[in-house]
Amino acid sequence: MVKKTESPPTEPVIAEPQSGFNPVQLVRDSQAELTKVIWPSRQQLISESLAVIAMVSLSATTIYLVNNLFSWVAAKVFV
Repeated sequence: MVKKTESPPTEPVIAEPQSGFNPVQLVRDSQAELTKVIWPSRQQLISESLAVIAMVSLSATTIYLVNNLFSWVAAKVFV
């Protein structure tokens, strides 16, 4: 059998915080990140927005109808 050698425990490396807040670097980094974003086309934006509006409307209508059903049942049972 091969004997496994253990490595000595190491201390975790903690990055030292940078001194101060640099707003210019923040703006540069933000611009760099925004160039990486893949923006949706107009058609994709419209179709996905309509899908979200339809699902929210369907969910709201379902909740409204279930609430009215439970209210009607509660009125019949408890009154």
